[in-house]
Amino acid sequence: MSVEAVFWAVLLLALLLIAARILRQRTRIFRRYFIPSSLIAGGLGLLLGPQVLGAGIRGLRPHLPAPAFPELLERGLFPDAVLQVWGTLPGLLINVVFAALLLGKPIPGIRTVWRTAGPQVVVGQTIAWGQYVVGLLLALVVLTPVFGLPPMAGALIEIGFEGGHGTAAGMRPAFEAVGFDEGYDLAVALATAGLVGGVLIGTGLVNWAARRGIIEPPEGLDSLDEVRLHDDTAAPGDLAELRRERAREGQPTDPLSLHLGIVALAIGVGWLLREGLVLIETLTWGAGDDPLVILGYVPLFPLAMLGGVGVQIVVDRMGWGGQVSRRLMNRISGASLDLIIVGAVATVSLQAIGTHFVPFLLLAGGGIIWSLSAVLLLAPRVIPTHWFERGAGDFGQSMGVTVTGLLLMRVADPENHSGALESFGYKQLLFEPVVGGGLFTGSSVALIAAFGPEPILVLTLTLTLFWIVFGLLAFGKEARANRRAEREVGLREP
Repeated sequence: MSVEAVFWAVLLLALLLIAARILRQRTRIFRRYFIPSSLIAGGLGLLLGPQVLGAGIRGLRPHLPAPAFPELLERGLFPDAVLQVWGTLPGLLINVVFAALLLGKPIPGIRTVWRTAGPQVVVGQTIAWGQYVVGLLLALVVLTPVFGLPPMAGALIEIGFEGGHGTAAGMRPAFEAVGFDEGYDLAVALATAGLVGGVLIGTGLVNWAARRGIIEPPEGLDSLDEVRLHDDTAAPGDLAELRRERAREGQPTDPLSLHLGIVALAIGVGWLLREGLVLIETLTWGAGDDPLVILGYVPLFPLAMLGGVGVQIVVDRMGWGGQVSRRLMNRISGASLDLIIVGAVATVSLQAIGTHFVPFLLLAGGGIIWSLSAVLLLAPRVIPTHWFERGAGDFGQSMGVTVTGLLLMRVADPENHSGALESFGYKQLLFEPVVGGGLFTGSSVALIAAFGPEPILVLTLTLTLFWIVFGLLAFGKEARANRRAEREVGLREP
C-alpha cells in the first residue's frame, strides 16, 4: 500500500461523494427519505467495484466478443490498491471521529449532566445493553446451533446499530483476532440497515406522533447532510463561537491545522492509555501458560475518546477553552465519518452477507424491534417532559449514528422548544465512554470469546433490568404526573 495509492484512493472517495451529492439533488426519493450522500457514495463504489460491475462483466464475457470490454474492468473501475486503502481507512479514521467527539465542548460536572440528561441516559443505556441481550439470545438459540456462527455474533447488533459504520470498521481487528472475519462484513451491513431503517422508521414515528397530537406537525429538514452542517450538540454557552473563530483568523497557524493537531494529541493520549492497559494485562492475568487476553483486543478508538476528554479538561483548566472550536471539530469528525461510510460500504463483502443472509435478517429484525419497543414503552414512563422529542434522538442513535438522532429531533422539534438537543448532547458524556463505541463495545467481542456468551448475557441482562428499574424509580413518578396533567389539559380544551 504505497503513499501514492492512499492519495488517489482518498481523492476517489471525495469524487464519489461529489457524484452522490449531485445524484441526491436530482433524485427525489433520496431526499424524501433522508438518505445521506455518504451512503449513496458508498453504494456507488460498491456497484462500480469488482463485486457488482466486475462480476457482471466476468459473467458476460463468455457471451460477448473478446474486445467488448477491457480486461481491466473485470475488477471494476477501481484498482486493487485503491480498494485495499478503502478497506483499511475506516479502521483508522474512526479514531479521529471518536477523539473529536467531545473536544470543543466544556466538560460540565456530573451533577449538571445528570440533572439535564438523566432520563435520556436511562433510555440510551437500556437500549444499548438490551441490544446485547437480544443478540446473545439469538446467538445461543439460533445463530450458533442452526447456522454455525460463533457466539461473538451476539455483539453484532450493538456494534452495527448503536455503534454504526465507524465502530464496525474499528472492530475489524477484534473480529479477525478471534477468527470471526465475516463479523466485520455483517457489522457493516447491519450499520447500513440500521442507518436506513432508523431514518425511515424514525420519520414514520414522527408522522405518527404528529397525528396523535403528541407533537406539533413538523416541517422537517432536507437531509442528514444539512443536520451535520448545523450540528449544535455542544453544551449551552457556545453562542460566541463565530466571534471566537473570527478572532482566530489572525493566528499564524491555520485553525484547521491547529485543530488537527489537537485531535492527534487526543489520539496519542488514547494510545498511551491503551498501551498502559495492555502492559498491565500482560503482567497480570495475561501472563503465564494460559493467558487471558482481553485488553489486547480492544481497539484504539474508545481510548481516543477518553483521550479527547482528558485533553479538553486540561485545555479548560488552563483557560484555553476558547481556542478550541466545536464547529471545526464537527467538520473534522463529519468529514472523517463520511469517508468511513463510503469506504466501508464500498468494500463490504457481498459474499459474506449472502452466505449469512438469514442470520443478518434475524439480527436486523431483532435489533429494530427491540430499539423501537424500548423507546415507545420506556421513554414515556421515564422522560418527564417532551418524551417523544427526546426519545426520538435516542432511537435514531440506537439505529445508526448520532446524526440520525439529531435529524429526528430536528424534524420533531425544529425550533428546539423541548431542549432535546442540549440534553442529548449532555447524555453523550455518560453514554459514549461505555457503549455505542465505548469501552464495553470495544471489548465485547473479546469478552464473549474469553468467557463465553452465557456470562455476558447474564451481565447485559442484569444491566438492562437495572436501568429499567432505576429509571422507573428515579423519574417514573414525575413522568406519570406530567402525563396525567397533559391528559387533563387536553380534556379541558374546547
